[in-house]
Amino acid sequence: MTTAVTDQWTRLLDEATLGLNADKEPLLEKIHKADTAVTTDDVMKWALEHIDEANPDWTFVASRVYLHTLYEAAAANRGYDASERYGDFHQLIQTLTEKGIYTEALLEKYTKDDIEYFSQIIVPERDLQFNYLGLFTLATRYLAGDHEKNIYELPQERWMIIAMHLMQDEDPANRSQYVAEAYWALSNLYMTVATPTMTNAGKTHGQLSSCFIDTVDDSLQSIYDSNTAIAKLSKNGGGIGVYMGKIRSRGSSIKGFKGMSSGVVPWIKQLNNTAVSVDQLGTRKGAIAIYLDVWHADIEGFLDLKLNNGDERMRAHDIFTGVSLPDYFMEQVEQRGDWYLFDPHEVREVMGYSLEDFYDEEKGSGSFRERYLECVASDKLSKRVVPAIDIMKRIMKSQLESGTPFMFYRDEVNRQNNNPHEGMIYCSNLCTEITQNQSPTEFLEEMTEEDGTIVQKYKPGDYVVCNLSSINLGRAVPEDVLERLIRIQVRMLDNVIDINTLPLTQTQMTNRKYRAIGLGTFGWHHLLAKEQISWESEEAVTYADQLYEKIAYWTIQSSMELSQEKGSYPVFSGSKWDSGQYFTDKGYTGEDWEALKQDVATHGIRNGYLMAVAPNSSTSMIAGSTASIDPVFHPFYFEEKKDFKIPFTAPELNPETYPFYRRSAYIVDQRWSIRQNAARQKHVDQSISFNIYVPHTIKASVLLDVHLQAWQEGLKTTYYVRSTANDVEECEWCES
Repeated sequence: MTTAVTDQWTRLLDEATLGLNADKEPLLEKIHKADTAVTTDDVMKWALEHIDEANPDWTFVASRVYLHTLYEAAAANRGYDASERYGDFHQLIQTLTEKGIYTEALLEKYTKDDIEYFSQIIVPERDLQFNYLGLFTLATRYLAGDHEKNIYELPQERWMIIAMHLMQDEDPANRSQYVAEAYWALSNLYMTVATPTMTNAGKTHGQLSSCFIDTVDDSLQSIYDSNTAIAKLSKNGGGIGVYMGKIRSRGSSIKGFKGMSSGVVPWIKQLNNTAVSVDQLGTRKGAIAIYLDVWHADIEGFLDLKLNNGDERMRAHDIFTGVSLPDYFMEQVEQRGDWYLFDPHEVREVMGYSLEDFYDEEKGSGSFRERYLECVASDKLSKRVVPAIDIMKRIMKSQLESGTPFMFYRDEVNRQNNNPHEGMIYCSNLCTEITQNQSPTEFLEEMTEEDGTIVQKYKPGDYVVCNLSSINLGRAVPEDVLERLIRIQVRMLDNVIDINTLPLTQTQMTNRKYRAIGLGTFGWHHLLAKEQISWESEEAVTYADQLYEKIAYWTIQSSMELSQEKGSYPVFSGSKWDSGQYFTDKGYTGEDWEALKQDVATHGIRNGYLMAVAPNSSTSMIAGSTASIDPVFHPFYFEEKKDFKIPFTAPELNPETYPFYRRSAYIVDQRWSIRQNAARQKHVDQSISFNIYVPHTIKASVLLDVHLQAWQEGLKTTYYVRSTANDVEECEWCES
């Protein structure tokens, strides 16, 4: 290899290893001895091979080499010198607008002077914050290029485009300030936006919301309308939650003819086919979670949907399942009592009410159990009795085999609903962190206009929309920027509601009715390790309580200030925000909370729902932190997706943090995880994607205790039960 080439690689590796604990000499020796020309891909591969628990900085070496390739590719495609790293920002926007990639709104709403100012505040050095996995994920999935997938946009430009897109309709007098502040929050990796926003902001296609929740009524019209709506949303990249508890069970009557209904399973299989057939722009199949009440007569067949044995005609392997659980069922499980299964259609016909429309207003008493016991006592209703523990066994069997069903504790969810004056909540979304009012869209009539046009009239229901973003706790908390960060983050989320282009009219209407957002967090384990707090400790539980109370306070305050500026959400009047009951129920006292309560009563609040903690596995990878509120899998492991396998160490792994990462996901005592989550759930007005990690050898009695503890401590939902054969020899918590 020539001296000039060696010198070139020496300069690059000098830059790539600057300030890092990484000896470049072994790489230079490999380059010098190579028989053929060495590429940056070769150097990245060699750098990645060096990563382990003792050498975590090699991920940044690989990232910097990769950055070099991105800079060169963007420079070649855009026609500037690669040594400049970033080219003309205004020209980039013009070029990608002409190519039909960027929306024309960027050039219409911002002047050339505006864009020149934004270009000047871009900080290329912030690219050095990315580890290799984060940069690879951002570059291969989110950076904008042309239709041939050539690289044009660079990381800091993606953050700036997102900021510009979300602030486009702000008052021009303050808009540049808001864009700069949003860029500050994103480029420092203090927060991330949801994947659809990360992908589609500033572009001509795609919407910005993460997921949706539909409620299906008990009619053929509603079932097929729902399927069509779900297909449209799935095509545009949304995850879907579907409540099917209103649909009559197998053997129910149709138009008075007994035994004619085939129940919910055939309709679920139809949605399964939709999930497979209507993929998301060719990138992945649709993702649909279906929820059913535990008292529904079809619940046993529903719980078997994802099992790998039995009648394939009764299986739906490509959807996810969730079960809606009232307190009374959990009490019967605990007491080994009986449980009765009903047909919801027959309950409506005979009893004159819908059982699913009630919940227990207090722990241990309320209107749901009163109606349920009326149904049990009625001799006019057909019913089937099974031991409650047998239903729970089927739930746990399915969870250990497939990870689902998700658990939705409906009484607690509705007791904590911010807007009970406008309806109730039947289920959650695909990732179990969203809890908002729902109702089915009702078909009214079909009319023919004078010109022969056929018009169908509907009464729209509450079709839930999830607008999400997340705080990077591992970075934002130590740098003491939470208050500043949350203020701009809430504004960004609120703007998503008005800018978004949703494919269904009823989703747009619900979005504006409640103006719901979901401010969440990730990097909890990262933060604990930096603070040197053990996962299995009272200190961690107390810290979760205190930290999430602060986050809740600043989130509510920010939404109140936005309401003062722009107005409260349309159905604020009569809500728990309006009455102050929200603050009373949470037990918020003290001078600051009392003042905020009064401010909300006076000025309103902009967003009817505020906080939700999503799984955010992809966006936390980009930010170089740990996912959601989960523990790490290992201090060192390989992150595997369908298109890559990349070595990964826990963030900021060093001799001081290592002991706090050592007890990883499948080893930590899940009872501590539940206690932490209960502490934060008090302050999160919606819910939390909470995974339960268990060894595959776990005893049924121990898994049952985990579920009972989660319910007793006030969790609203639980997400996957994730089991593995790894590390069981070190696992102690499940032995007790």
